[in-house]
Amino acid sequence: MNTTDSDRSRRRILVVEDDADAAFFALHVLATMGQFDVTHTFDPAVALRLASSEPWDLVLTDMEMPGMDGLQLLEALRLAAPVLPVAVLTAHAVASTVAGTLRKNADEFLEKPVSPHRLIAVATTLINKARDEQARRPGQDPAPL
Repeated sequence: MNTTDSDRSRRRILVVEDDADAAFFALHVLATMGQFDVTHTFDPAVALRLASSEPWDLVLTDMEMPGMDGLQLLEALRLAAPVLPVAVLTAHAVASTVAGTLRKNADEFLEKPVSPHRLIAVATTLINKARDEQARRPGQDPAPL
């Protein structure tokens, strides 16, 4: 899939959050303050389909959701889109949860409530890091990110 420079300059974030207030916060902060192109879904299964079929720069997922939790989504995303950065967000940061998330290769772990500036900084850092790594891979289309 070929993308134009303007398409790649848009930083696309997929937010997976079942709590409407938390989703609104993330969407508002990332789109308004961070100038990201943000899409939201309440459903982790929909997120997995979107992440597998469209180019994204980052997935920001809640940990506790009905049907599929954040760790299950992270595991599935690592199979479907291995280089796609994933940040996991939770209100229940206990040591075992953090360790499990990191073992499943989350790129970042954020504890709720997260400040707007921290959310933007983490998103920017993960996206820039992934784009830099993609640029160093010779002969590959940058579209998968």
